[in-house]
Amino acid sequence: MSASTTLKLPEDLKARVCVEAAAAGKTAHAWMIDAIEAQAALAKRRGEFVGSALRAEEEVAQYGLVYDADEVFSYLTQKLAGTKAKKPVARKL
Repeated sequence: MSASTTLKLPEDLKARVCVEAAAAGKTAHAWMIDAIEAQAALAKRRGEFVGSALRAEEEVAQYGLVYDADEVFSYLTQKLAGTKAKKPVARKL
């Protein structure tokens, strides 16, 4: 079941929405639903990313172990190239 919502858009924004919706072969209503869904998904992914970063920060604070980014990049590059690669070593911060 759909819930009804009213949006009051400035005239210039409404005109831009109509142009973009027509270019996409959609109604303005369908285009706005897609835009809101995309922003809601983006906000969720951003929140998950920030949560992951905060957990990683807590882990570093707890254990004090980090990897050198250049060593990790070199390791991954060598692995992707199919050559023997030395695993990076975690170091105390």
